[in-house]
Amino acid sequence: MGRGKIEIKRIENANNRVVTFSKRRNGLVKKAKEITVLCDAKVALIVFASNGKMTDYCCPSMDLGAMLDQYQKLSGKKLWDAKHENLSNEIDRIKKENDNLQLELRHLKGEDIQSLNLKNLMAVEHAIEHGLDKVRDHQMEYLMTKRRNEKMLAEENRQLSFQLQQQEMAIASNARGMMMRDHDGQFGYRVQPIQPNLQEKIMSLVID
Repeated sequence: MGRGKIEIKRIENANNRVVTFSKRRNGLVKKAKEITVLCDAKVALIVFASNGKMTDYCCPSMDLGAMLDQYQKLSGKKLWDAKHENLSNEIDRIKKENDNLQLELRHLKGEDIQSLNLKNLMAVEHAIEHGLDKVRDHQMEYLMTKRRNEKMLAEENRQLSFQLQQQEMAIASNARGMMMRDHDGQFGYRVQPIQPNLQEKIMSLVID
């Protein structure tokens, strides 16, 4: 005896509903793969479970985005609003601009220039020369800044050396003064400076 037909309606038992969904979803994906191979068809399948989990399949010959674009064109139904279309166009523009920049960068490196004509080669040469001028200007600016910094450091070092020398002289002078005061205190006398008139008398005696 064959299996009896079941009534197509919502399965109330949660466990049975999950089991049935899993079996039939797998069957759908299997059929989609079979029709893709057997009939050389372009097939896309998207299934959302009641819990929000998604299962999708798209034939290897076309990605899902291209499939949806083709569906939109053939069905006449708008899948994207104007905002999304503008965003898509902007993305395409940026990708194209990036590709052009990558190609220009390869040309500046000397790569892929065989296909360039004379005008384009001259433009590349001009861009390289302009870039070299910029590099030289930056190099000279760097060297001048370095020399200015070296002069400033040398002058600062000279001033610090002079200040250190002055401090060392002051410390030595203070040390000598302290030693003389200690010596005078030890012997109980203090050396008096020679008066000018007494110094003249001593000098006259020496000369006589």
